[in-house]
Amino acid sequence: MTRSLRALLAAACIVSTTACNKETVTARSLVRSCDAGHAAACDTVALRFEKGEYVLRDADRAATLYGQACNGGVGDACASLGVMYQRATGVKRDSAHAAQLFQQGCDRGGLAGCTHLGALHQAGLNVPRDPDRAAALYKRACDGDNVEGCASLGALYATGVGVPTDFARAAELFGRACDTTTTYGCTGLGRLNAAGTGVPHNDSIAVKLFERACRRANEAEACFEWAKLVEAGRGTVQNFQRAARLYREGCEDKHAESCFRLSEMMATGAGTWRDPRQAARYRRMACQGGFAEACIARKAQGASS
Repeated sequence: MTRSLRALLAAACIVSTTACNKETVTARSLVRSCDAGHAAACDTVALRFEKGEYVLRDADRAATLYGQACNGGVGDACASLGVMYQRATGVKRDSAHAAQLFQQGCDRGGLAGCTHLGALHQAGLNVPRDPDRAAALYKRACDGDNVEGCASLGALYATGVGVPTDFARAAELFGRACDTTTTYGCTGLGRLNAAGTGVPHNDSIAVKLFERACRRANEAEACFEWAKLVEAGRGTVQNFQRAARLYREGCEDKHAESCFRLSEMMATGAGTWRDPRQAARYRRMACQGGFAEACIARKAQGASS
């Protein structure tokens, strides 16, 4: 394995001279440590192969290395490997095995594993549906400063699932997961600001939060919420062209309600050219994407729409 890993590192130097720097030297050192049986090094170098950081991206190699690290007791590696099994990245899709890896990771202190396992219990995917268990797992992750866990727990408090509804608590948790380095909680906090629940109503702050999550993480829901405020001129200057562009981008990312809003704008020519045929097309895409209001609109305007 040492030879093949070093060959990949050498190839990275060949295709990019900028890769041959101290980070590449560090990667080589990590490979040697991994080969020597240091599980934490295997986890670190696996992440580099997964993302292609100073090495050539290699999902298969990343999965193998995460497996070594997981077997060596690194909980975060178990969680990362579980995500790969969920997404069929570098391994064959196996949702049941992913759930086992999330449990294993959480048990070994991998807080991301607790968050992912909580999501499975919340939805009832390959594990019993158990909102209370989901809340407990999210809390465990959040208490350990896993910001994704904080955002997920905040969403439960905002909806009263698994915990009592508490918008102020939701705002606090979303805020912990929305700062200069992460956007996990920005959309939720933006919605609370836009609605004035848990925090004072402030559309301007909501716009900034949605824009941050949209621009930095390309989060479809954040982009959609931002577009709605831009279209309505709430907390920002009204701009139909920008709203239509954001809806179009969201629709291209298969966000059904964005497709519907774009169809409405194209039907009237607001922010874009008026095109009833394209409006009908986007309305159909919204319906096929599961947005019920679009299906009702199509039925009211005839099957051809």
